[in-house]
Amino acid sequence: MYKAILKKLLFLLSPEKAHHLTVSLLKMTLAIPGISHLFRASFKVEHPSLEREVFGLKFKNPVGLAAGFDKDGKYYQAMTSLGFGFIEIGTVTPKAQDGNPQPRLFRLPKDNGLINRMGFNNEGIDAFVSRLKNGKRPEGVIIGGNIGKNKVTPNEEAVNDYKICFEALFPYVDYFVVNVSSPNTPNLRALQDKKPLTNLLSTLQTLNHKKSSPKPILLKIAPDLTDTQLDDIIEIVATTKIAGIIAANTTINRANLNTSDQEIKAIGNGGLSGAPVRKRSTEVVKYLKDKSPELKIIAVGGIASAADAIEKINAGADLVQVYSGLIYEGPSLIKRINKALVK
Repeated sequence: MYKAILKKLLFLLSPEKAHHLTVSLLKMTLAIPGISHLFRASFKVEHPSLEREVFGLKFKNPVGLAAGFDKDGKYYQAMTSLGFGFIEIGTVTPKAQDGNPQPRLFRLPKDNGLINRMGFNNEGIDAFVSRLKNGKRPEGVIIGGNIGKNKVTPNEEAVNDYKICFEALFPYVDYFVVNVSSPNTPNLRALQDKKPLTNLLSTLQTLNHKKSSPKPILLKIAPDLTDTQLDDIIEIVATTKIAGIIAANTTINRANLNTSDQEIKAIGNGGLSGAPVRKRSTEVVKYLKDKSPELKIIAVGGIASAADAIEKINAGADLVQVYSGLIYEGPSLIKRINKALVK
């Protein structure tokens, strides 16, 4: 039904309008008495073989929603009805910011991909925390918090932005993700360099270990890193003793696309996600796991089928996340992946 009817209608709208309409309609539908139960019964797949214990957390299944879909913590409750084992919300920054001018989200139907230059648009940490504090926590679903820095904050002061978000969000999420790999905030990726990244993660770990029950901190990396840079990441993880890696964020690479060069040039800058990044993200996962077998990895990038998810797991991923694949394949994707994993 999604691909036959809903997708065609939604693709008549701009991507950003379609996103807001979809999640708003989902929330309204789930508010109808009895519908929430029907949704969960329809999409849920439960089996002991799906259960995972990673980072000291127990996941009902290994399929999660990637950050960026619910930037402000408005939709995570509704999205849990689609059968996810975990939901990652954010990226959130200390202060509210509008992000980049619209249009800033573009479909590449010929490639089953997306290009975005959203720019960490969000309502800020206070509004974010307020929703989590006052909202009903979905039962049995792990919630992750993805944190970043404001655009106006210079890199030399970036650690303070991450500290603010970490402290404010600590009581309300199960794990943290440090986002230094988005290509849409100027100079943000420079924080992936060895010295500033080690300092940032060490600072957060110091705060973390002052808590009575520290929480897992993960690092989300770009797929555009060289092998030498990936070796540095492995060393940084070992030094700072963070819980793991999310591989990988969107790419700035535009090679081998079916979409014409003219269309790509007209779209302009942004991070490319979806099917075009599948191969590279899998390569990054495999490289990291081969070099560091004990490293825990959440794989994201180009997962649009059960086979794509299994490819990531075979490469060494402990868990997987979807986003662009959800837009092209619809909500049944989560169920298809989980059923295939049971088999």
